[in-house]
Amino acid sequence: MSDTAGPRPRAVLLGVQLPGASDAAFESSLGELSRLARTLGFEVVGRVTQRRQRLEAAAVVGAGKLRELASFTGGPGVVPSGARAAKRGAPEEEEEGEEAEAREEAGAETPAAAPRATLVLVDHDLSPSQARNLERAAGVEVLDRSAVILAIFQRHARSREARLQVEIARLNYVAPRLRETGAGRDRQGGGIGTRGAGESAAELDRRKVRDRIAELREELARIERESGTRRKRRGGQNTVALVGYTNAGKSSWMRALTGSGVLVEDKLFATLDTTVRALHPETTPRILVSDTVGFIQNLPHDLVASFRSTLDEARECELLVHVVDASDPAFPNQIEVTREVLASIGVPSSPRIVLLNKVDRLDAAARERLARDWPDALRLSVRDPADVARLRERITAFFERDFEEAVLVVPYARQRVVAEAHALGRVVEETHDASGTRLRVRATPAALARLRAALGES
Repeated sequence: MSDTAGPRPRAVLLGVQLPGASDAAFESSLGELSRLARTLGFEVVGRVTQRRQRLEAAAVVGAGKLRELASFTGGPGVVPSGARAAKRGAPEEEEEGEEAEAREEAGAETPAAAPRATLVLVDHDLSPSQARNLERAAGVEVLDRSAVILAIFQRHARSREARLQVEIARLNYVAPRLRETGAGRDRQGGGIGTRGAGESAAELDRRKVRDRIAELREELARIERESGTRRKRRGGQNTVALVGYTNAGKSSWMRALTGSGVLVEDKLFATLDTTVRALHPETTPRILVSDTVGFIQNLPHDLVASFRSTLDEARECELLVHVVDASDPAFPNQIEVTREVLASIGVPSSPRIVLLNKVDRLDAAARERLARDWPDALRLSVRDPADVARLRERITAFFERDFEEAVLVVPYARQRVVAEAHALGRVVEETHDASGTRLRVRATPAALARLRAALGES
């Protein structure tokens, strides 16, 4: 099939395996970065990796790996003199890194014929000087992991609240990375309506960023107050939140459980806005289901802080459904990442259902391992209507766990109580005779007490 939009821009990945990181964890992290790149529309044409005791202070990796990186991008492959010398590590560490590079280069293949990459994606957070030195060596733009995630969030944010949250996080990321640019920009000066006394151009830029963040936070606070008001109106209703790693299938389950038209895409962070819908077919009392933003390892702290209001749905719900992509070999680590993020935003140890999703992609042996290793989890596929019904029954059973059953006789003069019974509980049976309407109701003890009080019963 021809691509009418033309070839996709190309990117190369750069990662360092540090002590304590297993081979599987390192490969999983690079695999995620590759998926993030595809979500941004880039084709990954290569990877440059290295084992090191720590990130090289000047440019993340050593000189040999910089040359390998430049073979993908066409850059000079060296950091200008002065930058590296100023931030060299310990001599023994440098010697060890150089020896390792020599061994790796001896058996490495130079990707001379590979298509040139126009972007380097680094699987770490970079200091401003590291990013600048990498750009000089590679000759192309360099983005660290946080910048990649921010770019995706910025692209997928749709509601005003999400856009404000992403913009605040982006400015918090940009502020410490502002540097002097252009001739004469570093001069100090002062004047009415311009810089403060003794304020450099970079300081002026940082002050503007701080002022803009303050404005955005003020506007976001107003939206959060409105969202809080809506949550208070739902305070007496049963609520369940779908949480989990990005692209685990939360939005697909949201559509299946509620019949809503929420966005479903095979992309990371396709959903940034919290959506709340009633479980369908509706139950009595109603159960509200919310879909939340997905998580990922090394999610930037500013993004977690900015989306704290969005994640209030998870913090205040009565039941969490933790959706997991069981077809991803790294799903146990993804479960831990989700738990850590939820704990960091103050989500209490609410009752949780672990839903191992996408089991239709697994063979019989893999399903047996899941059943053995995760006996208490639900192993389902959103593509199977019977599995959707199973989850729905599990959710309704949770909210009916404290229900009691009672028979109420409602005189015809008090038929409003019949409507109230349907609103407060589940009417199992309803018959009519000369004395009135006879109801067999399942509801909470408090709801039954309220109905009996309305009938004048003690």
